[in-house]
Amino acid sequence: MSKVVAGVLAAWLCGCASTGVGSYDALQAEVDRAGIADRRAAAEDDDALRGPVLERATYVRVVLRRNPSVESARQGWRAAVARVRQAGWLDDPMMALEVAPLSIGSSTARFGYTAAVSERLPWPGKLALDESVARAEAEASRSDFEATRLDLALTASLLYDQYFVAVRALEINAQHVALMRDLKTGALAQFESGRGSAQDPLQAEAELTHMEHDAVILASQRDITVAQMNELLHRDPDLPLPAPTKNVSVSATAPDSSSPAHLADEAVKRRPEIDSMRSHARAEHARAERAGRDAYPDLAVSTSYNSMWDTPEHRWMVGLSVSVPIVTGRRAGAVDEANAARARFDSETVRLTDKARTEVVVAWKRLEESAHVLHLYEERLLPVARDQIDAARAGFVSSRNDFVAVIGAEKNLRSVELDYQMMRADFDRHRAELDRALGRMPGLDGKEVAR
Repeated sequence: MSKVVAGVLAAWLCGCASTGVGSYDALQAEVDRAGIADRRAAAEDDDALRGPVLERATYVRVVLRRNPSVESARQGWRAAVARVRQAGWLDDPMMALEVAPLSIGSSTARFGYTAAVSERLPWPGKLALDESVARAEAEASRSDFEATRLDLALTASLLYDQYFVAVRALEINAQHVALMRDLKTGALAQFESGRGSAQDPLQAEAELTHMEHDAVILASQRDITVAQMNELLHRDPDLPLPAPTKNVSVSATAPDSSSPAHLADEAVKRRPEIDSMRSHARAEHARAERAGRDAYPDLAVSTSYNSMWDTPEHRWMVGLSVSVPIVTGRRAGAVDEANAARARFDSETVRLTDKARTEVVVAWKRLEESAHVLHLYEERLLPVARDQIDAARAGFVSSRNDFVAVIGAEKNLRSVELDYQMMRADFDRHRAELDRALGRMPGLDGKEVAR
């Protein structure tokens, strides 16, 4: 009989055993690697932020290493992984000690006491399901960490585009200030030679005043953008940044040789938000199974020693107790709650899947449109605007057109050049949005994905 009881207890213990610490160590190592790699690059980041030119990819990488929101998300992931270690273990054993106080110092009775040790043994599978819940939630936290990095990279890339436009606009404005001064000088020469009007130099001076006003506005916009970029870098907002590279757009080509439908399938596989919902659904599925297992009894083994028994053979006792799960309403409610939560996460997975597919198609179309518009600016609008001002200046010198035509041509060229820089930024903005929609890291030319 004793062998049968021992065999039952051994089988029960095997069913209650945790999956082990090794798997937790692997999860913890992954979390730690996500932070150690970032800290090692701190010195390189400082050098990059003091260099002559700030590349988009460099800025995005530094933001991902320095922004506190990434570390916050990593610590949330770390906490979820720590909960995996807490799950799947037996409760600590309980020890009890009782004494007979009237026997202390008694001359007629020996000192009496009782000592007992007990251990609760859950029904096989309960601890494994607890660990499954914690592990699925840790996977969801990992996906949330990846989504935080992707969103932050997109924000950094879009801010870089604003910075690029502001700096290029200031350069274009300065070039046109110099051009307008040349035009004013030419207008004065024409007036002094009797071939021009006194109104022409005054009109040039008025345009110069407007350009100086535009320079103040553009400089303010640049400084505001720099402050916002420094916020992402966890730096003082007044600190300067290197100038952005002049070659923002790699190429104004079609976004991808693949069809939008194929890219949408890729997005569904890569998007961390979708993975997070799937992990939450797995956690709720395991939680529902765990709640259902509460209908099975738990065991408790115990051993005790009672010094007050007169017969020595009766002093040591071994016990086995079984819980009686008769309160069914609480367990049924827990199962229903977990099933409802799983259904909610399943619905969220479907919603995010539809959203991802739509975002891919929209971003793909917008990028395709930007590539076409950028091509028009480079091949037609810019050359025509430059030819117009050359023709207007030549016509004014030869008295074939008035100075108003020159001013109009200059305004048109300035507008086209500014719009061209904005189109370049728009192209990269739509490319970053497509990368984010695909689950790729924005601002890095799609060469990197989330961890």
